[in-house]
Amino acid sequence: LTFTSQMLLLSAATLLLILTLSSPIRVGKCPKDCSCDGTKLSAVCVGKNLTEIPTVDEITVKLDLRNNNLHILPRGAFLHTPYLTHLNLQRCNIIKVKEGALRALGRLVLLNLAYNKIDLLYQESFDGLSSLKELHLDHNQIEEIQPGAFSQLGPLNMLALNHNQLVYIPNMVFQGLQNIKWLRMGHNSLNNLAPEAFAGLFTLNRLSLEHNELQLPEVTRLDMSYNPMTYLGEEAVSMKKLRHLLLHHMSLQDLSDQAFSKAPFLSHVDLSFNQLRYIEPLSGPKELNVLNLNGNPIHCNCYLKPLKEWATARGVKLLGACTGPPHLSEELLQEVSSSDLRCHGGSDSQEEKTEEEEEKQESKGNITVTAKPKQRVKCPPKCESQGHTKVPRGFPAKTQLLDLRGNHFHYIPALSFPGTVQVVSLHLESCRIREIEGGAFQGMNHLLYLYLSDNNLTLLDPKIFAGIQNLTYLHLEGNQLTQFPGSALSLVPNLFVLHLERNNISKLEPSGLLSSVTPTLRELYLSNNSISVITRGALSSASIGSLYLDSNQLIEVPTSALTGAPNLEELSLSQNPILRVERKAFQPLSQSLKRLYMDQMGMEKISQDALQDLGSVLRILTVRGNRLKELPDLRPLTSLEGVDLRDNPLLCSCALLPLRRSTVRFEVSATCGNPPDLRGQQVRDADVFTSCLENASMNQKGSRDINKTEL
Repeated sequence: LTFTSQMLLLSAATLLLILTLSSPIRVGKCPKDCSCDGTKLSAVCVGKNLTEIPTVDEITVKLDLRNNNLHILPRGAFLHTPYLTHLNLQRCNIIKVKEGALRALGRLVLLNLAYNKIDLLYQESFDGLSSLKELHLDHNQIEEIQPGAFSQLGPLNMLALNHNQLVYIPNMVFQGLQNIKWLRMGHNSLNNLAPEAFAGLFTLNRLSLEHNELQLPEVTRLDMSYNPMTYLGEEAVSMKKLRHLLLHHMSLQDLSDQAFSKAPFLSHVDLSFNQLRYIEPLSGPKELNVLNLNGNPIHCNCYLKPLKEWATARGVKLLGACTGPPHLSEELLQEVSSSDLRCHGGSDSQEEKTEEEEEKQESKGNITVTAKPKQRVKCPPKCESQGHTKVPRGFPAKTQLLDLRGNHFHYIPALSFPGTVQVVSLHLESCRIREIEGGAFQGMNHLLYLYLSDNNLTLLDPKIFAGIQNLTYLHLEGNQLTQFPGSALSLVPNLFVLHLERNNISKLEPSGLLSSVTPTLRELYLSNNSISVITRGALSSASIGSLYLDSNQLIEVPTSALTGAPNLEELSLSQNPILRVERKAFQPLSQSLKRLYMDQMGMEKISQDALQDLGSVLRILTVRGNRLKELPDLRPLTSLEGVDLRDNPLLCSCALLPLRRSTVRFEVSATCGNPPDLRGQQVRDADVFTSCLENASMNQKGSRDINKTEL
């Protein structure tokens, strides 16, 4: 080899050595207590009694920290490992996950925090986990979940909260779980579910609630086994999508024939290992295939005959066996003949023997037949039917949920609900109500949930809510209200959530609104009205955190009105005809706004400094389905975790390079609209940006050469 060739080879070898030593794909940091795999980009630090998160290589993808002694996950605990996809923190004696502890883990898909000592889930415990699919929180000591704890976990498919100490699930606590498939909540101490505890979980198809102390949501499979319930009343299961219902190993002694009347698609009901001796044909389910009665003391006498004939006619398979009388003992329910189901061994005409006689006859075999159940509570006449024109009277004194939807009341006078002091939830949806007199609900001191949706109300009496000062959730959507009912709301100072969607409100003004009327209001829903004007001061409220103004007639962002809501965290302006978002449009919310929705508005331009005031707080921005060709620089939005820009005609040129670079820092959903040859390509994959980077590099080099020449 010539000297020149030797030097070239030496230079190449030197360069290769330098590249190897500086290559970002090597695993350069592996703590002495850990085992690291550079091929799989994993680090295992199990059972090392670690008290702090170890510093592993930045490019680590899987980190296993089981069986350590971490106690507290501090803010920014994983800033040095932004590429993690799997994190296992089982059995680490963790008692608290501080706000922002997991914020850097935008790529994480599985987080295991099982078998720790966490007792409270804070509002921002899981902020930053924008890709998480599985979250294991089982076998902790969780007693409380703060509202919004899961609001940033949109992609989550499975959430395990089993084996904790939950007693109550409040309304909307799972808000934000837009893709949840399986929710595991067995082995808690649940004895109450708020009416909207599972509201908004449209994708949920498996809910496990076994081993609790409970009552009932709307899914396709519901497991409530091992709960100490003794009776199921009418419409106890009101779930239109439910197919599999598991109620085994409970304490059921009786259930109404109407218990499943609001679950028309039930195909499998498991009532095994209860205390049922008698059951009537079930009304409601049209597709029932299997009724499992195994392990029940079923007595095969004349009272079982209607069920047997019903099951035969409908093709329902009965699982289980007779426990008496002696001549039918252990006979399979599916095989026993209807003609054998007699009382005293006589004909059908003999079936009207008294209960007392029947008990004497059967007690010889230590088996007492159960006669047709007596009515358990006194209910107003025809209360099971709809079409009432007046509110019925005479409800049981202990009634807590009163459902009167679908009647024809038209007018509800004062004192219409005497003797209902224990009612917590009142349903008056779709009752054609035009007017409600002041004091109509007087005396309902425990009322928390009032549903007046889908009626014909045009105006609310100023004293309509007199006497129900504890009201927390009010539904007035789907009426014909033309004004915000400020004066009426002054009598419900504890109101937390207000629904006014689908009305005819056109203007929001300061008089009688929010601050002086509903000081505790947290969520305000005004979607699908005709609002075109929101004057300054109309939204003044220090407590309001969520405001939904989508599908109205606003032509600009109501910046001046937003000055009165300094703590607003979520704002939806979608489907308003706002064509331009001007500079400093959201400046009043610079310290609070975390989620901003501006979808399908026909928007053509966002000013360069329209969003810059939100730099330190904004996490989610969606502007889907607009007419945007270019964007402001999003880099100043340092807390941003996700941007949805789909269905915009974005011009993929070097001007969009800052967005392309941002895909490394936060989740970006965006496709090119122009030029035509790039249409439909993901922004992160478009080749045009490669040339932009090369040009930028050449320009930099040229600048350095010019500087050298000048020197």
